[in-house]
Amino acid sequence: MKKLTILLLLTVCKLSFAQGDQKSPRNAVLTINELIPHGWKLIAKARGDLNKDGLVDLALVIENTNRKNFISNAGGLGTDTLNTNPRGLLVAFKQPNGTYQLVTKNTSFIPPPNAPDSPCLLDPFGEEGSIEISKGLLKINFQHFYSCGGWETYNFEYIFRYQHQKFELIGYNKSSMNRASGEETQITVNFSTLKLNRTSGSNAFGRDSKPKTSWERFKLKKLFELSTIHQDSLDRFNF
Repeated sequence: MKKLTILLLLTVCKLSFAQGDQKSPRNAVLTINELIPHGWKLIAKARGDLNKDGLVDLALVIENTNRKNFISNAGGLGTDTLNTNPRGLLVAFKQPNGTYQLVTKNTSFIPPPNAPDSPCLLDPFGEEGSIEISKGLLKINFQHFYSCGGWETYNFEYIFRYQHQKFELIGYNKSSMNRASGEETQITVNFSTLKLNRTSGSNAFGRDSKPKTSWERFKLKKLFELSTIHQDSLDRFNF
C-alpha cells in the first residue's frame, strides 16, 4: 500500500510538471525554442550582455497563436480581421555551462497586433517597433501609426537596465509628428534623475521650425520594473 501511494504521488507530480511546461517557459534551457511555451511563437529577439558577466544574454518577444483571438472587425475601419493575441517578453541570462536561465517575463507590456477599440492602429511592435540590447541596456520601441482617423505618428522608446537584481526602467523617449503639418514634439525622461526634457516647435518639413526646449522635474516613489510594467503604467504622468 505504501509503495502504491508513493507511485501515485510521483505520477501526479510528473503530470503537473508536464502541464505546467505548456503554460510557462522553463527556467534553464539549452536553446531559444525551449524558452517558448507551447502555443506561442517567436517574433523578435535580441542578444547582448545584460548583467555584465561577459556572456551573451537573450531577450525574446513571443506571441500567442490561439485562433480564438482572431476576431471579426465589425466596425468597418481598418482590417477585416483583428489579431488580439497577447504577446510576451522573456529575458534569459547565459550561464557558464552554456544553458540559458529565464530571469524575468512579462505578458502585459508588449501590445498585441491589433486592438478592437482602435482598429485603425497598425501593429505597434510590428511596423517600426523593435527590441535591442546595446551597451548593457535593454531597449524596446513601439510606434503608433493610424491608417485612418488620425494624423499623428508616435514613437516610444523604453530603456531598462539590470540593477538591484532586477530590470528597472531608467529612460523613456516619446516623439510625435503630424503627417499633415510636419509639426514635431519630443520628450526625454530620465527616471534616475527624475528630470524630463520637452522639445516643441520643430517641423519635419522645415516650415517655420523654431524648436524650444524646457526642463521639468517629477516625482516617483520607486522605479518601474520590467516584470510588472504594463502598457498604461506611464499614463498618469501625462508625458
